[in-house]
Amino acid sequence: MATILVVDDSASLRGMVVFTLKHEGYEVLEAENGQQALDIAAENKFDLVLADVNMPIMDGITFCTELRKRPSARFTPVLMLTTDSSMEMKQKGKQAGATGWLVKPFNPEKLISTIKRVVR
Repeated sequence: MATILVVDDSASLRGMVVFTLKHEGYEVLEAENGQQALDIAAENKFDLVLADVNMPIMDGITFCTELRKRPSARFTPVLMLTTDSSMEMKQKGKQAGATGWLVKPFNPEKLISTIKRVVR
């Protein structure tokens, strides 16, 4: 089964996402900000990233930009999972290399169906 990196500064939301993913059989790695996620990416391989946009230390857009610079993660799907649904922010995400955009609060069924479409 695929491994997914979940990046969110909210422990409660991260816990809900992790629970949903593990229930579907995914292996999950967790980070609470973009910098921690980059550190994890240096040591681990994963098939998909779910990242919040607004986080301390390193936000999700910067994280996505930095992740795309790594040859091992250049083509790894990155889904932004955030409360920010503005077109401006979505455009920034796309420019950073984000694959898709999901708005919180998330619907577990929609999250899983989106992941299944992105991860092959």
